Amino acid sequence: MPPQSPQPVIRAPQKPPSATSQKVLRSSRDLFLEFGYDGVNLDLIAKHAGVARQTVYNLFGSKEAVFRATMEYHWAAFGLDDIEASLVRDYSDPAGFLRHFAETLLDFINEKDQIAFTRLVIAESRKLPWVSADFYRLGKAPLARMFSRCLAEMTESGALDCPQPDLAARQFLGLIQEFAIWPHVMAIGEAIKDLPPIELVVEEAIAMFLGRYQAEQPGKR
Repeated sequence: MPPQSPQPVIRAPQKPPSATSQKVLRSSRDLFLEFGYDGVNLDLIAKHAGVARQTVYNLFGSKEAVFRATMEYHWAAFGLDDIEASLVRDYSDPAGFLRHFAETLLDFINEKDQIAFTRLVIAESRKLPWVSADFYRLGKAPLARMFSRCLAEMTESGALDCPQPDLAARQFLGLIQEFAIWPHVMAIGEAIKDLPPIELVVEEAIAMFLGRYQAEQPGKR
């Protein structure tokens, strides 16, 4: 039997955040990244955003709610639905698909303070386990599910032979993140200079992935 595509995740429609909410969330993101969870309160967020404390309270209700909304705001910048729409246009070129996906992921890492945000989550989740749970639920889990759906569809189309797309999706993410995220999160100092160029990392990840999962072409053995 051909592999079954993962069932799509049904998300309740959400109202786009108001201009004031976005201003507050931009401020809270900057403050949490600089001072950590304990170093921030509603008064500081309000002052940084240029709004009244009561406005922040009316919008979110508590610092915990602001922090949860800040994580959601952070991951929303990835534009997962738009990325999926752009990635699924053509599955006849698996290498091009994987390259586009990797480049999109790297752009997000480099442009949206993903390294700093990951450090923040690791630091705070020791005291507040819900932080890491929310960070995963809002970002990594939907990203992996989306990528898995694409791999399953490519398998059904005959471009890949990927019987366990969930596993394969995380394997490819690991090949990229091992170089693009974790050495920087761990601040390995001078050893950063010994890392290979990220362009080489991507091309080698694609070659390794397709060496395992590219479908055999008719007439080739």
